[in-house]
Amino acid sequence: MLRPALLALTAAVALAGCSNPEKTGRYLIDPPTPAARVGNALGTAELRDVTLPEYAAAGEVSWQTPDGAVRSNPKNLWADKPQRAFTLTLARAISDMSGATVIAEPWPLAEPPRRRIEVRVEKALAQLDGIYRLKGQYYVSNDSSGGTNHARGFDIAVPLPQAAASGGGGLGGLLGGGGQAVASPSAIAAAQNAAISQLAAQIAVLGGPGRTVKTQTPRLDPIFSTPLEPLPPLEPLPEISVEPLS
Repeated sequence: MLRPALLALTAAVALAGCSNPEKTGRYLIDPPTPAARVGNALGTAELRDVTLPEYAAAGEVSWQTPDGAVRSNPKNLWADKPQRAFTLTLARAISDMSGATVIAEPWPLAEPPRRRIEVRVEKALAQLDGIYRLKGQYYVSNDSSGGTNHARGFDIAVPLPQAAASGGGGLGGLLGGGGQAVASPSAIAAAQNAAISQLAAQIAVLGGPGRTVKTQTPRLDPIFSTPLEPLPPLEPLPEISVEPLS
């Protein structure tokens, strides 16, 4: 009877150790405000929810391993939903450095925005080559007649500090201690924050390779673009009898 009880106690201790919340790291998506200030090229703009790759939108910090796979660990989590945090902090960074009023959707003000911004991220990854890469496209639309629309790309590279490929707080221990050293989760978070800050600086000045398109036909207000319901048939008029004059 002693042996089963001892095994049960050992299992309970091991389970308690695995579920210890203090062993789970949560990392903020919080880009620093760029030191440089630029002119206001956007005015008021609504930022649509940023689209991220599935691995970047998940709750775990991810990185690339020597076999080319993208891996993560449940002990290293983002402190907020990545899409929400990315969108909110990007809008804030653009506003802070340019003086524009950029707000994440839904637009909360009575006066509608002059422009809309959409960001589509293709890659947001701590690569095996020691570079954090943020790559994709952004679009700035202006619905007014003669307005300027922008379709531009971005490819931002931030060097990652190398962590020892061994145990400890780095990711090298998670890879078995072999192969190239990989940055720690905190370093990956810092690199991503720096990349978002650089993206904000690029969008604020409408920079990057791409093209510009003029709005030829302004978008109709929804109240005018919705088909009208047919009017009900008119009621027949009552008969009017006219008596001849005597």
